[in-house]
Amino acid sequence: MIEKNTVQNVVNEWLKGKDYFLVDLSVSDDDRVVVVIDHADGVWIEDCADLSRYIETRINREEEDYELEVGSAGLGQPFRVRRQYEIHIGKSVESQTKDGKKYRGILSSVDEEGFVMNVMEKVQEEGKKRPVNKEVPVRLKFDDVAYTKYQIKVK
Repeated sequence: MIEKNTVQNVVNEWLKGKDYFLVDLSVSDDDRVVVVIDHADGVWIEDCADLSRYIETRINREEEDYELEVGSAGLGQPFRVRRQYEIHIGKSVESQTKDGKKYRGILSSVDEEGFVMNVMEKVQEEGKKRPVNKEVPVRLKFDDVAYTKYQIKVK
């Protein structure tokens, strides 16, 4: 059986000095290896093929019988690692908390514990008869979030 650490070390070698980052790596009981990478500017099929060839030159299929799949984090897929939040600062995202509350807004900052997004809310301002839409910062902790994903805007 192929060890996850073995694959992780090879992937880390390939990532060294590049702006790509690892989003997910899994090895199933039947030795199916799935590697998911991302990049601030997106990932091209050539990048996935290059990483796949690199892994295959480092892990001998004669010694380790494995199936390999290398892909990119999907555009509409939930974020899995903090770096995905970081590269989407200033962009529109959607988050849902574990208790079911949804937020849509602009991701403004990220730290070790969570992130802040600016959402539009109706706020009653003093001296106004009707509530007005106002951008309000909302802080969410990673532990409280079910998912966050990039909001694709179609014009």
